[in-house]
Amino acid sequence: MIPGLPQKLTQHGLPQRVTVYEVGARDGLQNEKAVVPTSAKAEFIERLAGAGLWMIEATGFVHPKWVPQLADADELMPMLASRTFNEHTRFPVLVPNRRGLVRAAATGAKDIAVFASATETFALKNLNSTIDDSMKEIEATLQQALARRMRARGYVSMCFGDPWEGPVSMRKVTDVVVRLIDAGCTQVSLGDTIGTATPGHVRTLIDALERRGVSRDRLAVHFHDTYGQALANTYAALQAGIATVDASAGGLGGCPYAESATGNLATEDLVWMLDGLGITTGVDLQKLVDVSSWMAGILGRPAPSRTVQALMKGSKNG
Repeated sequence: MIPGLPQKLTQHGLPQRVTVYEVGARDGLQNEKAVVPTSAKAEFIERLAGAGLWMIEATGFVHPKWVPQLADADELMPMLASRTFNEHTRFPVLVPNRRGLVRAAATGAKDIAVFASATETFALKNLNSTIDDSMKEIEATLQQALARRMRARGYVSMCFGDPWEGPVSMRKVTDVVVRLIDAGCTQVSLGDTIGTATPGHVRTLIDALERRGVSRDRLAVHFHDTYGQALANTYAALQAGIATVDASAGGLGGCPYAESATGNLATEDLVWMLDGLGITTGVDLQKLVDVSSWMAGILGRPAPSRTVQALMKGSKNG
């Protein structure tokens, strides 16, 4: 039993239901120094699904030289296929290019995510190409994915700030988002890769995208908590009509190509806030805390999530 559950007080102007897009198994674990066994990853995903999460990004079909923690993607996906999940549960996978798409398709993946940058410097460091060249590869990848009847999501990194270039113009961000949607992405997630966004910036960018013809139901948000702004930024996004929020169980993750990026918004912290706002997620917070505590044991360190830490401490004191 969780002590001190937040009182549910519904606020006007917020979505009644929010989809929590869980990225811990991919974005969270990819930044770990120690490689987590494939069987443990499969169990992690199964436990996340058991806690009520239904959009769980499972892995990425990237080159193992660059992200060795995801080198087992071809083994992990068949493991998931052999287990029983709710029929609505989906396991998107990150694909950086057409080679990754072919690998993902061979495992039976039905949902993919592609990765773009709003800044040239990060595109060169992370994708080894210019924005335009990387977008051409993404567009070719999406064309092949759609031909295979796959569903596609897009990520845009450095939407609010870049460690090399500083502030990022909204025009750059909106150009990339529009291009991804035109290429076939059903949803685009706005990434605050180094955690520099503030609520006013979040709302202004969402409004700018609407003026470019991007409806709010096509957008998600992906915040990092480097400056402690992730929940405040999420609330601003909810007020702006966004109903899909990326989060990582236990607060795992960061970005291997941006050293200043700390962990993702913790799923437990997000669910605690959403529960208090009376917003439906379908996630069982107690089960989720148990999952993250279990993974913390696998990793050999406490979960970064403040909610996990508080509730685990409360249960011990109780």
